[in-house]
Amino acid sequence: MHKSTKIKIAVFVLFVGMACMFTAVVTDHWAVLSPQIEKVNQTCEAAHFGLWRLCKKFIYLSSENFVAGHGCGPISLPGEENCTYFRHFSPGQNTEIFEYKTQKEYNISAAAISIFSLAFMILGSLCLLGWCTGTGKGRDYLLKPAGMFFAFAGLCAFISLEVMRQSVKRMIESEDTIWIEYYYSWSFACACAGFVLLFLCGISLLVLSMPQMPRNPWETCMDAEPEQAE
Repeated sequence: MHKSTKIKIAVFVLFVGMACMFTAVVTDHWAVLSPQIEKVNQTCEAAHFGLWRLCKKFIYLSSENFVAGHGCGPISLPGEENCTYFRHFSPGQNTEIFEYKTQKEYNISAAAISIFSLAFMILGSLCLLGWCTGTGKGRDYLLKPAGMFFAFAGLCAFISLEVMRQSVKRMIESEDTIWIEYYYSWSFACACAGFVLLFLCGISLLVLSMPQMPRNPWETCMDAEPEQAE
């Protein structure tokens, strides 16, 4: 396969990774939390959250929807929803204060790191734009910083994922909250896909932009003729 074809494939996959990461950042279904259910035919309180807000949903759990061993939900059932952004919270019950403060501490960190990931994606996209519109041999040099920017974006996405995972773990392990069950939802899956695609394709783009390896053992990389990506 020609080098230019490999680069085009890597760029296409990078755009898919950017779409996945952007979707994860702007949505709030990273994790779903549920309390223990002891009775059916009553209203239960589930929650889902993302980088920017926590949403509580009051769901009427009938005997038809109840599954033994599962908590409140599924979250897709109809119910009244109340969402709160991670900003300043008014005093309330101790449980609510702990929930909000815990989520606020971790989510501000995860959100800040995700902003860095988006910034690296923008810088990488600008480098790719210069590579696409540029002419001459110098334009291939832009693939190197583009690959590094996308790899850094993938690393930031991974750190953001780990911070959110620790946030969920602390919420579940605390005795001050009602949440005992959880699962990671589709926003978390988008972030995982974004991390993998951005990091691997960023590294691939960086490798493809390197000088051609020597064909003979007595040559060096500087002696080998550069392979242009047309």
